[in-house]
Amino acid sequence: MSEFVLNEIRHGFYLDSVALMRMSREIAGLPGVSEAAMMMGTPANKEIMHDAGLLDESGAAAEANDRIIGIRASTEDAARHALASAGHHLEKPRSRVDGEDTWRPRSLRAALSAMPDANLALISVPGDYATAEARKALRRGLHVMIFSDNVSLAGERELKEEARELGRLVMGPDCGTAILNGVPLAFANRVPRGDIAIIGASGTGTQEISCLIAQAGRGISQAIGVGGRDLKEEIGGITTLMAFDMLDADPATNHIVLVSKPPHPDVAKRIVERIAKSEKRVVACFLGSDQLDLPANAQFAATLKDAADFALGRPRKPVEQTAPPDRRTGRIVGLYAGGTLAAEAQIVLAAGGRNVASNAPVPGSAPMSSPVGEKDVIFDLGDDEYTRGRPHPMIDPAVREDVLLEFLGESTVGAILLDVVIGYGAHSDPAAHLASTLGDRPVEGPPIVASVTGTEEDPQVRSRQVATLRNAGIVVAPSNAEAAALALAICRESEEGG
Repeated sequence: MSEFVLNEIRHGFYLDSVALMRMSREIAGLPGVSEAAMMMGTPANKEIMHDAGLLDESGAAAEANDRIIGIRASTEDAARHALASAGHHLEKPRSRVDGEDTWRPRSLRAALSAMPDANLALISVPGDYATAEARKALRRGLHVMIFSDNVSLAGERELKEEARELGRLVMGPDCGTAILNGVPLAFANRVPRGDIAIIGASGTGTQEISCLIAQAGRGISQAIGVGGRDLKEEIGGITTLMAFDMLDADPATNHIVLVSKPPHPDVAKRIVERIAKSEKRVVACFLGSDQLDLPANAQFAATLKDAADFALGRPRKPVEQTAPPDRRTGRIVGLYAGGTLAAEAQIVLAAGGRNVASNAPVPGSAPMSSPVGEKDVIFDLGDDEYTRGRPHPMIDPAVREDVLLEFLGESTVGAILLDVVIGYGAHSDPAAHLASTLGDRPVEGPPIVASVTGTEEDPQVRSRQVATLRNAGIVVAPSNAEAAALALAICRESEEGG
């Protein structure tokens, strides 16, 4: 059956990209609608929409500054109804807060007129425009958090050099998590205030560490996201080093945790030299890197769980393993929304003697492009290859539905690993969505092991998420590292026990 495609162009229209993704998913759920998207008319975005069958002749003519609404539906009436609904959402200049309409500014100038004492701007526009908006904010005296991705390395370097000269912080680009003065920003969790600070080149890594600290009854002074590329050679750790200066001067911070994938060796040397100048205790968690030669005030953590334990003053201990719920022969498959949680799972499995492959491999894992064979496979479903034109799986868990059901039916799979990340910005009830997906799971399918990154104070409430998962037959571990260790135990015992 042929489908009807309808486009509408809005000229010079900007809106938070996360809000647009949520709107797109809501419109896609209307009767008769197969798919929907709201994207800027850049060449790359038009290619995405064309490949998704969402672009007609009018949409193809859109300019880079235009917003394209694309609808694909079973009938023209369904498409026109969806287009009208999308327009209704976009035309609302107000948002609902506590049941009342609240004005929402459409420009930095308007926002500063309404909030002249503001000192931070969160930038969430397409990457082609993020650099210019961030520069405007810096020159108006604001610190900047850039949620947007697809900003060039050269643009990031220029922004951060200018910010350093101005004494301002640029967090990002692609900075998904921060907690500043107790305020969670973007994808973050509600955690208590405390004396432990986090400098994170990793969003879900920062979330996991802060939540494990909160579950232990302690709290966070600040969590400063620096962006996933800050420790690359081209950037040189500019924001990371500035964050160290700020936290060293912060009387509320007694301990600093640094979490990142392995930095460039020259940048790592600079970071270690900066750590040595600090009077505070430091934990360095460079996931997938070898043990570093650190100064006396610092500890190296191989996993996020180790980083949290060391920050809490606990000695390192093996991750806890409950009795395996089932013993099966086969490989372990991890389907992750959080890229750093996927990295941690690879590290735990490799330390257990497993051969691991991933689309986002850490040192020691094989890339998916190599023969996978009987290797364990860990997918980072938040990677660009899975999210082109679609929301991140933390926003829309449907991204992993099909691949989960596929692996549940594979006889070669011994256990499946999942992460459930809650908090601000995340799906309102990811556990219920997952339970619904598993409603018709094969009775003899492999056991599913999961962890929940979050706290009791989060909107989704961690204990409720855990209960929902367990009621769906999923084994829930206290942390991501322990979930990976449990999956390892399920498959290892089956192999050792014959």
